[in-house]
Amino acid sequence: MGKNAAGKADRLVVGISGASGVVYGIRLLEALAEIGIESHLVMSKAAQLTIGLETKFTPKSVAAKADFNYSAGDVAAPIASGSFPAKGMIVAPCSVRSMSEIATGVTSTLLTRAADVTLKERRPLVLAVRETPLHLGHLRTMTALTEMGAVILPPVPAFYTFPHSLDDLVDHFVGRMLDCFGYNWPKAGRWGPKKK
Repeated sequence: MGKNAAGKADRLVVGISGASGVVYGIRLLEALAEIGIESHLVMSKAAQLTIGLETKFTPKSVAAKADFNYSAGDVAAPIASGSFPAKGMIVAPCSVRSMSEIATGVTSTLLTRAADVTLKERRPLVLAVRETPLHLGHLRTMTALTEMGAVILPPVPAFYTFPHSLDDLVDHFVGRMLDCFGYNWPKAGRWGPKKK
């Protein structure tokens, strides 16, 4: 595949919504930089609040981790158009509100518009839905999104990698998200025999 404007081999749109678990989106941006994938970031207003509540980062420092970043209100941004070539999109974490907007096509922000565009262009859309427990409306919305082509990938921890820290759990899940696009991130723990 040819190089894009930033000299990287591919590009991915990343959305960070206001659900708990913004660290997944932040670590995803770092992983994309490590493997040379151009990142285009949009954060919801609620995500900016959650970043301050859950991490040591600021919205500005998170935005700096992306190759390109856009305001949630900028519906004229390149990622709002199907003519903007991208491999796909990951929303991590994905709030129930964002998930519901994407499912209905009634989008109020650039984040949900970009996800809607991803679906209409038949590109992979991965939603790290962060909610539990789930009621029937949530499950029906997830079913509808799956029927539209989205991948619902809740951030469920795996313990077969024998994690020693929260960072290990986060890295494993980020690796699983990247697997959906065929990207191999070396820091993702894998199933298999362990050396003793």
